Amino acid sequence: METQVNELAYALDTFYFLVCGALVMWMAAGFAMLEAGLVRAKNTTEILTKNVALFAIACTMYMICGYTIMYGSADWLLSGITGDGIAGAAEPASYAPSADFFFQVVFVATAMSIVSGAVAERMKLWAFLAFAVVMTGFIYPLEGSWTWGSKDVFGLYNLGDLGFSDFAGSGIVHMAGAAAALAGVLILGPRKGKYGPGNVITPIPGCNLPLATLGTFILWLGWFGFNGGSVLATASVESANSVAVVFMNTNAAAAGGLIGALAIARFKFGKADLTMALNGALAGLVAITAEPSTPTPLQATLFGMLGGVIVVFSILTLDKLKIDDPVGAISVHGVVGLLGLLLVPVTNPLTADGGSSFTGQLIGAATIFGWVFLSSLLVWLIIDKIFGVRVSEEEEYDGVDLAECGMDAYPEFTTK
Repeated sequence: METQVNELAYALDTFYFLVCGALVMWMAAGFAMLEAGLVRAKNTTEILTKNVALFAIACTMYMICGYTIMYGSADWLLSGITGDGIAGAAEPASYAPSADFFFQVVFVATAMSIVSGAVAERMKLWAFLAFAVVMTGFIYPLEGSWTWGSKDVFGLYNLGDLGFSDFAGSGIVHMAGAAAALAGVLILGPRKGKYGPGNVITPIPGCNLPLATLGTFILWLGWFGFNGGSVLATASVESANSVAVVFMNTNAAAAGGLIGALAIARFKFGKADLTMALNGALAGLVAITAEPSTPTPLQATLFGMLGGVIVVFSILTLDKLKIDDPVGAISVHGVVGLLGLLLVPVTNPLTADGGSSFTGQLIGAATIFGWVFLSSLLVWLIIDKIFGVRVSEEEEYDGVDLAECGMDAYPEFTTK
């Protein structure tokens, strides 16, 4: 009887892992739609190509070496994972090793998707894809090995021992993606016409706000898998209750983030800015991702609202610094990712049984950002030296769709 119960729990947890992984995979569609809506029409095909291609590259590179680097087995190419559940590393207690890989690989793709929007409208497609190979195969997995993989940072210190905690990846995934994006943006420079003399900032609106709104709702939905799946189980009463709390708080934070951003935008601009509202919802989701299991619903809403308020000011500040991010990815995932890490000790303080400390969170954040930003900057510089990362001024003016992909996303079908 006990064996049957254990087998049922194993099957249920494995199935739950796979469903949550599929929800996170659906976030790739959300990023694609959000970014396609927030860029100009002449750059849509390339942004879509980047999003589908980076997902394929992430899956392949994480299979080849990323998973092994992150979790420390000798199982290169996943050769030890078979249909009967035997793996090169010790088999997880409650779910199939292949389910664990699938759930982890979609997180890698999420981190890389963050980079895509920030460097939009002026980066060469193949330069971006070359960076995706290194980011998903090495930079992210090594950073992940110090956090979720519990390895020492270059043999110097262990983040877990210092009181660092990141439940589902406000720092490990989102801030890491933003750090890589920031490095790329600094190498690229701003889009032509974005900034003028005398600190003039020229808005460059996106081409399709309905599409951007659809992308936001898709991301909102996918986030339930992102945070809910990070509970890692659902086959017991305790884990099922934890999953339900995580879903509830994830939704509350997104709602709070949207309300906060919309209210601040109305105060700052005198109008209801849809793009700020959309980024506010995403900021709320990023803010709660570091710890969605311990806040009350009211706390989750307030945390999300704080993220929504901060993201508006962050987007405006980066513009003043002439850091051109067409979709606000660095602010949403980087600045608010840091906020999410710093909020963890508020509801999950360090105790003998675990938790986090502000010092541990700061050291963890500095470690993640420092590694990803510096290594990414080096890789971008190498790629720029070999291929060049930016399209020509003429190609940028005409749109990178024709220059990089040879087709328009919105062709005008007319007959003569």
